[in-house]
Amino acid sequence: MTANEMPPMATPRVAAGALFFNNEGRVLLVRPSYKKHWDIPGGYVEPGESPRSAARREILEELGIDVEVGSMLLVDWAPAEGEGDKILFVFDGGIWGQRQAEHVNFSDGEIVEARLVDIPDLEKFTPARLSRRIRAATTARLTGSPRYAEHGAAS
Repeated sequence: MTANEMPPMATPRVAAGALFFNNEGRVLLVRPSYKKHWDIPGGYVEPGESPRSAARREILEELGIDVEVGSMLLVDWAPAEGEGDKILFVFDGGIWGQRQAEHVNFSDGEIVEARLVDIPDLEKFTPARLSRRIRAATTARLTGSPRYAEHGAAS
């Protein structure tokens, strides 16, 4: 079969991020300088890079801290208008404590603020589908069972 005979295939953008929680169950959100809403630490996967490695690299770039990214919590099929197909990986960043907070450095200017947010307050900071994605990933973390989602809604 030649390349011209191959059926069309999706070529999604791939992104990866991590959820950090404090001991009270709040989740860490970051406020990017280039977005109108808050997000989780993370970003696009580069060619040849694994999603886990991308999450670790993005956390280092955005927050100035090097962390071992934990298990995969969620994979979300999340196409976006104007951006095309997207697959988003959410990993467990672990516990966000005083030690991590003291070492945060927004040196590249991409992130201007980080804040711990109560799960019931997510909609005040994020779009609905990101709130759904964070809730589904939080459930996966609590149950120890990774989840699959579409547009943030886990099945």
